[in-house]
Amino acid sequence: LGTGLLEGLPMTIKDAIAVEGVRSTGGAVELRDHVPSRDAEVVSALKSQGAIIFGKTNLPRWSGDIQASNEIFGTTNNPWNLAWGPGGSSGGASAAISAGLTPLEVGTDIGGSVRLPANFAGVCGHKPSFGVVPQRGYIDHVSYGSTDADINVFGPLARTVGDLELLFGVLNGSADGSESGWQVRLPNSRASSGNLRVAAWLDDPSCPVSSSVLSVLDETVQAIEADGVTVNRSARPEVVFDDVRTVGLPLISAATSPGRTSEEFAALVETAADPASDSTLRMRAASSTMSHRDWLLMTEQRDINRRLWSDFFCDFDVLLAPVAFSPAFEHQSEGNLYTRTLEVDGVVRPYSDLIVWTSQFGYVYLPSTVVPVGFTKGGSPVGIQVVGPYLGDRTTLEFARHIERLRGGYQVPPIAKL
Repeated sequence: LGTGLLEGLPMTIKDAIAVEGVRSTGGAVELRDHVPSRDAEVVSALKSQGAIIFGKTNLPRWSGDIQASNEIFGTTNNPWNLAWGPGGSSGGASAAISAGLTPLEVGTDIGGSVRLPANFAGVCGHKPSFGVVPQRGYIDHVSYGSTDADINVFGPLARTVGDLELLFGVLNGSADGSESGWQVRLPNSRASSGNLRVAAWLDDPSCPVSSSVLSVLDETVQAIEADGVTVNRSARPEVVFDDVRTVGLPLISAATSPGRTSEEFAALVETAADPASDSTLRMRAASSTMSHRDWLLMTEQRDINRRLWSDFFCDFDVLLAPVAFSPAFEHQSEGNLYTRTLEVDGVVRPYSDLIVWTSQFGYVYLPSTVVPVGFTKGGSPVGIQVVGPYLGDRTTLEFARHIERLRGGYQVPPIAKL
């Protein structure tokens, strides 16, 4: 018998990550029969520790939705209610973990694709600090596996925070072929969970959180306070909230632009220049086709915001935040990420706002751990984000474990009970 950390453990991998000899499609019909000749680096790391990859999990085409449906494999349901989606884009992963099909999974996250599914399916997920987990072997539209995409990360999903920590310990590290002087050595948690300095940003007028979700989040903070931890509910970074819309989301669109075909890119250029186009679609098109000069200007603002976040985390160790403004929602097949809407608390909201609270921390490269904290009265799982300083992954995981103990963590959905 081997002695790897994952020796003999069966697990699954999101179908956006290459596994040698196993069909890996990215959810796109163009890659219906794509069989990689080599493993993604994270898969190699898993296998080196004895893991057994027994299957791939579903996703939307090119990981481009907050659901998990495509023309090849159909639609993945939420184990808590089959009429709901499990989140996306790593929705097959969260559903499989929630239902007990697999104990561990590796997903990807550029705008929330690990954290949103973890939230909606009632499981744990961790979005690592950007750059600490190798991306090579990402067979989605960004690079077909040869380069690292800006903002995007690979991250673990599991039923417990302890399992997240186990898997993250295997995943993080230097990329193959990195210069010998470059190593990833993440610091330990800043303190034990009870001694961490905690702030909470549970709502904001720029992206109001539904009353049903906010109630669960508020109960969670009350439980933390009752356990003896002081939570500052008014502290905020000096970052402008809506920079996530004017800087973060455009940078995400730019990061995914290289995968567009010449025809698709030309159509985006036309849309960006057409004043009659829908304003949201025009913004997306302009972001996807921006000049390198404009990208550099946005990156400068991002770097300013990263410094402001660093200043904030001089006074605090973790920040608690919503994962999404809405509870889990019914499958949506019409339109796309930028044209759909959701009605929440009697107000029609842009569907794309689902990625605002997750992108708020992703585009500035911060780590974030999602842990289940309860359910809405309608039965939707609710998670909370534990956000930390850049490279403070072990700190967010430490406090997520504390919350898990207080709130009970993962619950087995009725459909999965024997």
